[in-house]
Amino acid sequence: MCAAVYVLSTVTGYVLTSALLMKCPNILHRRKREPFLSKHISHRGGAGENLENTMAAFKHAVDLGTDMLELDCHLTKDEQVVVSHDASLLRASGINAHISDMTYAELPPYLCKLGVTFQREFFCEGGEDKRIPLLKDVFEAFPHTPVNIDIKVNDDRLIKKVSEMVVNYDRENLTVWGNSSNKIVNKCYTENPRIPVLFSLFRVLQLLGLFYTGLLPFVPLKEQFLEIPMPSIITKIKGPDRLTRSQRLIAWLADTLLMRKTLFQHLTARGIQVYIWVLNDEEDFQRAFDLGATGVMTDFPTRLKEFLDLNGISKPPVTCPLICD
Repeated sequence: MCAAVYVLSTVTGYVLTSALLMKCPNILHRRKREPFLSKHISHRGGAGENLENTMAAFKHAVDLGTDMLELDCHLTKDEQVVVSHDASLLRASGINAHISDMTYAELPPYLCKLGVTFQREFFCEGGEDKRIPLLKDVFEAFPHTPVNIDIKVNDDRLIKKVSEMVVNYDRENLTVWGNSSNKIVNKCYTENPRIPVLFSLFRVLQLLGLFYTGLLPFVPLKEQFLEIPMPSIITKIKGPDRLTRSQRLIAWLADTLLMRKTLFQHLTARGIQVYIWVLNDEEDFQRAFDLGATGVMTDFPTRLKEFLDLNGISKPPVTCPLICD
């Protein structure tokens, strides 16, 4: 009897403490200070309105007032850091070669028309700018715009060069970097812990495990940004009739587990920003902000801006420099 009472009281104490700290995490953790807050994030510069990852796309997004540019980086044969999503040039340029096998001068231009990954049966036709840009071009053109860098390959040279460039352009408080790969994120953090990192896929799974067991409020987190998809959009991208019953079930389960307002509120209270990608219509914009997401990543920056303006969602202020948890 005494053992049962002890176990019950212990479990009750744990649950109550966890609930309290989930609601008020700053009792245990010092809030991270955000150098910037981003509600409007342009995916690949806005791949639905200009050719993805081009200077024209980035300029258009910045002129609209985007809070952050999202882009992807690779390393050329002559070790130039270029902005491109794919390692292969086939989809974007029609050339069956890899960026890493060519010098920057040898890289072909983008095709005139590219499919938009997160908008079903939609193609973006570009203007004059079809050049694959250098990362330094982006830094020089938009010195005050936060940039979200996806390190696309596990290459120590790429990670080192990006870090050096961020430091040289004084952008440690205007940059976030990472990848879904835990190895890449750990290398980024080791190379330069002053640049905020994203949660890797492995760390997202860990985060969910901690959240659903009630342990999350007790655990310090080094990451500054949670960047996750909204799984329910798969039905819009693929079409509901093209998904099997098991695929629809998996999408529903993933959406139910990931899209948790309590989780987002806890993280933002700790100074960890929550970005949801890649959303391209008002229904999903609204759902993301209703769930408490800090920002939305979109292929259509004009659509998102109009939504934010229409709903009176103000541009976030610039705050203080980062501190560790």
